[in-house]
Amino acid sequence: MQLLSETVFLGAIASLIAGVATGAGAIPIFLKRDFTRRALDIMLGFAAGVMLAASSFSLLVPALEDPLVNDWTDVLTVVALGFGLGGLFVHLADKYVPHAHFEKGCEGPSSTMSRVWLLMLAITIHNFPEGVAVGVSFGVADPLTGISVAVAIGLQNIPEGLAVAAPLVREGYPRGKAALLALATGLVEPIGGILGVSIVSVAAFLLPYGLAFAAGAMIFVVGDEMIPESHSIENARVATWGIMSGFIIMMTLDNVFGFLFGG
Repeated sequence: MQLLSETVFLGAIASLIAGVATGAGAIPIFLKRDFTRRALDIMLGFAAGVMLAASSFSLLVPALEDPLVNDWTDVLTVVALGFGLGGLFVHLADKYVPHAHFEKGCEGPSSTMSRVWLLMLAITIHNFPEGVAVGVSFGVADPLTGISVAVAIGLQNIPEGLAVAAPLVREGYPRGKAALLALATGLVEPIGGILGVSIVSVAAFLLPYGLAFAAGAMIFVVGDEMIPESHSIENARVATWGIMSGFIIMMTLDNVFGFLFGG
């Protein structure tokens, strides 16, 4: 019971720290009022690359190595199923929760909410499965997996926070309010973190499903939102280099953690 409570506590704290990184990413708006679309696209591409690497190495690889996954039929019925359900979750949230994007405009059902709340809901839809990813990863026997995922989510949340706050300032919002709104979008992650780590701690057989679910949700977000948003205008090539850079850095960090602490 004590081990269970410690695991839940670690998952909750790690997801909270990762979520707060969204607010930290908004700090530059106090130093510079405006950021070019090119800079924001590069940073958003970087965040997408980090998420792709974390999904691959810190979520899907542990899911495939789980004792429940013994042959190709288990890959289909466990990992592939969980992966697909993760994507389906984000798809349904996108379809049935009213929200808005800076470039794509409003999506989901019509709503009378203000645009700023619709923009926040869009980021919240993405941040919840990220919190689940952090929480679920602490169910793996190797604690480095949880740390690696938490670092990855926190790392990608920093440019995401700036990508939220900078356009709000450009639309006339005070810098302090824009920073607080960016922080608020990340605070849903501890909720997802607690839910994820609690489920896999109580029902260990769900761990590979949970890992694959989190990976599927994150990759769906990358493919459906982050890459299209960063490639929406003439910055497609530099945004792609941002993706490459984020992937390389997260892949390297993941292995550095293993070498330093994995023995």
